[in-house]
Amino acid sequence: MHRPTLIAAALLAALPLALAPVAQAEEAPDRKVRFSTFNASLNRNVAGQLVADLSIPDNVQAQNVAETVQRVRPDVLLVNEFDYAPEAVDLFRDNYLEVSHHGSEPIDYPYAYIAPSNTGVPSGHDLDNNGSVGGGNDAFGFGLFEGQYGMVVYSKHPIDTDAVRTFQTFRWADMPGAMLPDDPATPEPADWYSAAELGDVRLSSKSHWDVPIDVDGSTIHFLVSHPTPPVFDGAEDRNGTRNHDEIRFWADYVSSDAADSAYIYDDAGVYGGLPASERFVIAGDQNSDPLDGDSVPGSAQQLLDHPRVNDAKAPASVGGTWAAELQGAANLGHESHPRFDTADFDDRLCCGPGNLRADYVLPSTGLRVLGSGIFWPTEDQKFYYLTGSFPFVPTSDHRQVWVDLRP
Repeated sequence: MHRPTLIAAALLAALPLALAPVAQAEEAPDRKVRFSTFNASLNRNVAGQLVADLSIPDNVQAQNVAETVQRVRPDVLLVNEFDYAPEAVDLFRDNYLEVSHHGSEPIDYPYAYIAPSNTGVPSGHDLDNNGSVGGGNDAFGFGLFEGQYGMVVYSKHPIDTDAVRTFQTFRWADMPGAMLPDDPATPEPADWYSAAELGDVRLSSKSHWDVPIDVDGSTIHFLVSHPTPPVFDGAEDRNGTRNHDEIRFWADYVSSDAADSAYIYDDAGVYGGLPASERFVIAGDQNSDPLDGDSVPGSAQQLLDHPRVNDAKAPASVGGTWAAELQGAANLGHESHPRFDTADFDDRLCCGPGNLRADYVLPSTGLRVLGSGIFWPTEDQKFYYLTGSFPFVPTSDHRQVWVDLRP
């Protein structure tokens, strides 16, 4: 089933793309709507490879991703690490989501949204200060090609494409009090980037999107992003500080005090954040555990402790606890309870942080939470073949997370 696009092909590389609906979205039973995020690792190392993989129905990893989504059955889904390739959106729907896998029930998303990512977009600057310009580390967001590690939203409910706001080009230096990285070799503060670089460097390593979803006649803003991992840098901690401020962006955007978000501008040049009367769900791989890992302390708490965010029924799983106990090593020193873990990372003390809570679905306080969960089966459970245990990764090193809401 192919859905026509709303933007001419010549504009695909420069403008957000809304994929037009072809059918009426199903109404969630019992007035329950399930919002979900899944870092599905559908990124590839070569431009065009994702389209090639999804053009045929027998890519095993894509089958596993689709089956996981079918088992969780969200109404609104963010997929992180989905290379920016608009044609891949329908290919994944047609060849994988709408096809049964191991007896699963196919799932239909009549609506979808995808837009460009900062990953792999050349900045023209030596952002890693290694003496040369070019490559992933000098892109606006790390990537081997433009759009690698992008994202896509699928929905059973209509997307108000005319009201979508994207923040791909928002400059990091335009955030008041930004935690800009510091060159430890100089006495000046916050000077890792030159003045010329700060005039171009973008905050979002991929993008930040405000995607309004029409759920039974009322709007819920799906606020989605994928902040950079707070690693792969040096003493300047440029990725850690960026991760902190990418998370802070949403905290400011949903602040009840409009003054806190007055500095924010979108890619259309419109200023301001989300009005206090609006309801929202913040979702994505935030790459930040509240207590463990390498992120700047307090990064995740900017959202978890926010007065407009409800994390009282935080998603949890038995599988997270089982995996941490089985794998041990780095997990033994963690402070966060492993039932909240969403990512199965390298546990070796030499090389990895262990398992972390990295992926979040955070509704606003005006939404009633009916339930939540993390798709993390244990080895003796039915769908373990979809997740495995590090270093066996049949699908992704992240787990799908969801929250059920009363709209």
